[in-house]
Amino acid sequence: MFPFPERRSIARPFPRRCAGFSLVELLVVIAIIGLLAAVSIPALSSRGNGSVTQAVTQMSDVLQQARAYAMANNTYVWVGFYEEDGAAPGKPSTSAPPYQGKGRVLMSAVASVDGTCIFDENASPAVLPSNRVVPIDRIMKIEGVHMTDLPAPKGGDARTIEGRSAEPSQDAESRISSDSGNRTSFPFAMQGYQFYKTVRFSPRGEVVINSGPLKRVGEIGLRPARGNFVDQASSNIAAIQFTGIGGNVQVYRP
Repeated sequence: MFPFPERRSIARPFPRRCAGFSLVELLVVIAIIGLLAAVSIPALSSRGNGSVTQAVTQMSDVLQQARAYAMANNTYVWVGFYEEDGAAPGKPSTSAPPYQGKGRVLMSAVASVDGTCIFDENASPAVLPSNRVVPIDRIMKIEGVHMTDLPAPKGGDARTIEGRSAEPSQDAESRISSDSGNRTSFPFAMQGYQFYKTVRFSPRGEVVINSGPLKRVGEIGLRPARGNFVDQASSNIAAIQFTGIGGNVQVYRP
């Protein structure tokens, strides 16, 4: 018979206590959460500023590119504007201004195929024929802004919005505004939208607003919007002005 093996006692470790947080750890976590909230709140409140800044950059770029295209290709270019409800999904529409929606601005640009202006200023109102224009860019949608009439400048630094040219504020036909019923006689259609407000560049770079007479200065005014709510009290506004003769684009901020 074989002897039984010697029994050895195995020491069992003490049972582990359930993991938890100490009071100091909890206070540290609460402090971090408070710090993150303090940092994120200003970022959220400045969202409108970012929208206006982005809109100014995009709009001025489109206008300058349209002018350059017209001059480089010896043709006419129309930049169209349309504003819809920023709180609703985009929906193609042929409604004429003043538009019901606010908060989302659409831009598109087309060029004359044969280098002519297609219709002269004395022609009867008509949509630019689709076979005589070609898109030079896709439709651009800009969220969080409203095209509107801005207060007249009070004077001051010519680089700021208060020192900009006062001529557009004195002449409604010199402005592109969704609050105005002014419209071009020659709109164009793109992807189901009818662009009734236009800025037309000639092969010489001259600008005509809504198929009207040549103006010395034109303007697009912008205010911030959240959904379809326009912040009328905000000082975060911008103006894009362009000269009628040279088509030079200038941005003005407070």
